[in-house]
Parts: sequence; C-alpha cells; structure tokens
Amino acid sequence: MIFILIAGLTKIDTSNFQPFAPFGVHGVLRASAMLFFAYVGFDGVSTLGEEIKNPGRDIPIGLIGSMLITITLYCLLSATLCLMQPYSQLDSDAPFTIAFEAVGMSWAKYIVAFGALKGMTTVVLANIIGQARYFTHIARTHMAPPFLAVINEKTKTPVNATVIMTIANCLVAFFTSLDILANLLSIATLFIFSQVSIALLVRRYYVSGETSSSDRNKLIGFLVLIIFSSIGLAIVWVVSESYIGYTVMAVLWFVSTLGLKLSLKQARKPKVWGIPWMPWLPAASILINIFIMSSIDGSSYIRFLVWTAILLIYYLLVGLHASYDAAVENTKARNVAAEMANVEAGVAPVTAPNAEEASRT
Repeated sequence: MIFILIAGLTKIDTSNFQPFAPFGVHGVLRASAMLFFAYVGFDGVSTLGEEIKNPGRDIPIGLIGSMLITITLYCLLSATLCLMQPYSQLDSDAPFTIAFEAVGMSWAKYIVAFGALKGMTTVVLANIIGQARYFTHIARTHMAPPFLAVINEKTKTPVNATVIMTIANCLVAFFTSLDILANLLSIATLFIFSQVSIALLVRRYYVSGETSSSDRNKLIGFLVLIIFSSIGLAIVWVVSESYIGYTVMAVLWFVSTLGLKLSLKQARKPKVWGIPWMPWLPAASILINIFIMSSIDGSSYIRFLVWTAILLIYYLLVGLHASYDAAVENTKARNVAAEMANVEAGVAPVTAPNAEEASRT
C-alpha cells in the first residue's frame, strides 16, 4: 500500500477529479453498499476475547484503531487511483495494475499484483480466525456440531472449526461470483450491525425484573418508531425522493430518539467502557445501515432471504432442541457436582431445582 501511494502520487493529474461524483449521490450510496464488505473483518477483534489479557480495554482500542486505519488507507488509495486515471477508464477487475500501466509504469504492476495476492491471503486468514471462533461459541451451545468447539491443547485454538471454515470459504469463493458474495455479505453485515444497535438500546434501557412494564412498553414503542422511520426514509429515497417524505420520516426519527432520551433513564451503565451519546449513536447506526441497505439490488435480498430461511429451519428443527438438551444436561451436572461438594464438606444437601426449570432460567 505504501508503494502504491508513493508511486501513484507521482503520476497524478488533478483534472481527473472532474467531475467529482459523476453518478451523483445514488452512485455513491450504491458503491458504499456494494463495497461495505471491504470493511468486514475489523470486528474480528471482538471474537478474540478469550485470548486477550485485558479485553475490556483492548477490544475497544482494537476495534476503533483498526477501523480508523482501514478508513484512512482506503480513502488514500481511492483518491490516488482516481487521480491517476479518469473514472471512465478505470478497470473494475485490476484497477491499480491497469492504472500503473496506463501512466507508463508497467513494471509496477508486478509489484502491485504480488502485494494484492499477499493482501488477499492475509484477509482470508483474518476472516477465518473470526469465523472459526463464531462457530466455536455456537458449537458450545450445541446449535452446531460439538466437535467444532474442540480446543487444541497445545495451541489453545479451535482447530476443527478453523479447518472446516477454511474449506467452506474456499469452496464458496471458487464457485460464486464476487458481485454476488459482496452484495450478500453487505446485506448480512448491515443487518447484523442494525440488530447489534437495537440490542444495545435494549440492554442500556431494560433490565429484566427491574424495569417497569410501562418503561418497557415505552422502549418498545420508541424502538418501533425508530426502525419504522429509518425504513420509511430508505423507501422514500428509492421510490420517490420526495422532500415531504424525507422531512416527515426524518422528523419522526428525531422525535422518536429524543423521546427515548427524555422519557427513559438508562437502566444499566457499563463499568469499563460503553458507547457514548446514548441513544443517538445507536439510533443513527440503525438509520444509516437501513439507508445503505436500500441501495442493494433485489436479487441479493432474495438470496439473503433464502439463506435466512434455510438457517431458520435448521435452528427450529435441530439447533434449538440440541441447545435445550445440552442446557438441561449441564444443569444436571452442575447440581450433582454441587451436591457432591456439600457431602464432602459435611453440609446437608440442598434439594436441587428441577433441571428443566433451571435451564429455562
């Protein structure tokens, strides 16, 4: 990347920046939605919590730091590429390779190709690390085959999950078009980020057994309005671009977020580090994610719904029951261990709760 920046900036032409946005705001948002998958991976830091000495401090630093570095590098590389060649001459498959060849630096394309190959290898390995740990946590609840949760005694890493995910990634990448993968991954990522933002609001403003029913209903109502106004704003953008529609939905989103801020107190505050500017930042995240999702084509949503349906069927027919049975067995094992410890300590045994009831709690 450093070579591309230094060598590329020696061949720039500022006139290539005209027109600055040839496809308008619509083009920018479509590109943002399609290329969102390029930022996927920075959140992989959060999957390494078990392997970090001080996760409460290091994970936020890693997430924010990696995101800032990624944004800075991508912006610099994009600006360099656009200054090297007019946008109409950019190659979608090998942009920097063709750009260096066009400015008379044909020898540089070999360095760029080698760097791209190494970069792709690094990205694949980084993504496999995160995905393997996702599956390890899922397998621990028996929603996935338990052998995926096996940890190697020497390396202390999930070897089985890593091998399976490596093979799966290679097969998918080999047989699937990059455009399809990019759009599908962008939808899934934006959808998950929206869910995380909703979950964050629920966690901050609701505590089971402590939050009153009236406050709970207020929270649900404001969340529904925030989501509805975000979807409405995206629909207006795609369908009509009506300024009245923009105004109504934007005001509804603002009033809903303000109402949540003023009418409810935070029921839980983080002890170490937490998201600031509550509830504005999570609400803005929901709005932006849904707005960007509206720029992705309909066929990608069909693929996303098909995969979601398949996974939902698996969860309802297999994963849910296996997870429940595993929870019951774990509860029984804990109760037996507690009784044995009481017997060894000479303490009168306490009647253990019903295993199924305990698992529900």
